Amino acid sequence: MRNSLRVLRAERALSQADFAALIGVTRQTANALEKGRFDPSLQLALRIARLFERPVETIFQA
Repeated sequence: MRNSLRVLRAERALSQADFAALIGVTRQTANALEKGRFDPSLQLALRIARLFERPVETIFQA
């Protein structure tokens, strides 16, 4: 699944570790999310959307 997590994270000047802590996952999981190797659960996708104040559909694309 493609996503814009890296760009959104950079816009907020968050490190990968900071991003991971804010959404409640490990840095390795955050890395896998950014690279599209891990699809988030609905609950995790909604936490990410709240963090970046954007609709889920604008962050994740099939």
